Amino acid sequence: MNSATNAPGPPGPAAFETALPTGEAVASFEEEHGGVLRRIHQILHDAPTIVPVIVLLLSIALFSAIVGGRFFHPFNLSLILQQVTIIAIVGAAQTLVILTGGIDLSVGATMVLSSVVMGRLAVTDGVPVEIAFPVGLLVGTACGFANGLLVTLIKLPPFIVTLGTWSIFGALNLLYSHNETIRQQEVEAAAPFLQWLGTAFKFWGARLTLGSLAMILIAAVLWYVLQRTAYGRHIYATGDDPDAARLAGVKVDRTLISVYAIAGFICAVASWAVIGRIGAISALSGGTANLDSITAVVIGGTSLFGGRGSIFGTVVGALIVGVFRNGLALGGADALWQEFAIGVLIILAVAIDQWIRKVSA
Repeated sequence: MNSATNAPGPPGPAAFETALPTGEAVASFEEEHGGVLRRIHQILHDAPTIVPVIVLLLSIALFSAIVGGRFFHPFNLSLILQQVTIIAIVGAAQTLVILTGGIDLSVGATMVLSSVVMGRLAVTDGVPVEIAFPVGLLVGTACGFANGLLVTLIKLPPFIVTLGTWSIFGALNLLYSHNETIRQQEVEAAAPFLQWLGTAFKFWGARLTLGSLAMILIAAVLWYVLQRTAYGRHIYATGDDPDAARLAGVKVDRTLISVYAIAGFICAVASWAVIGRIGAISALSGGTANLDSITAVVIGGTSLFGGRGSIFGTVVGALIVGVFRNGLALGGADALWQEFAIGVLIILAVAIDQWIRKVSA
């Protein structure tokens, strides 16, 4: 009787509970592993420039190891900075537009049209540069304003709008310029002020230009506007969720129009820097500015879907493009491989952005 009572029966709840520590350990490991990934994702989402900065430092280390001391020669470093000046300025304009969830394919045409207008007025038509220069800036601003009106009032997709205005501005440029180049000597004789941003000076043995300082100044002003003003927060809110921004009281249409107009103005300033860099005024200059600006923005960590990114990241992205092109050129690589490397960087940057967006969602 007693032996039957004391015989082991079927396992009770306590027997199953003995297996829980192993399951808890697995769950704890998965939660800890997932927690680390979530923290990494959150850091990359909150600070999208971390990856571009790391890529820039690694690329500098890579090419300095490949080409040796030539890479860090002051002349070469100044050459990189001068090469990325135009890309960074136009990229700053592109960043504002992309932060709102749009894109501007006409930035290059706007830049060239502005340079042709101010150049032909001052040199060919004899208009005082005090008038020709502001007119050129006004033309760039008007081009951006027109893009903004088409996007907001007619509700057309920014890609389609700016693809169309790219062709329109390009045609106007060729019609007005007659596809003629104004030579450097002519600009220097009639309107030397247009070449002012090409003025060079020495800094720690490197040759810099006022155009590079203009790039830094534009980036600093836009950084302050985006990070420290209500208007900057409206830009981010518009790109992140325009409907929610409207409910929060943001005048989305007004914000979009102003962003496109400011982008056009910045492109006009870039045209001034182009004249300073090449000395002459050509209707065919800046043909790759559209793609170069988008490349700098994307590699710099700004999301093509809007609402996330920074001007600092765009400058870093432009530097990455410059370092890769310069390093590969010093290493003797063909120009085709330079474009191949930039293409790979673009795909990787967009893939990382998609990964961050998917996890944050």
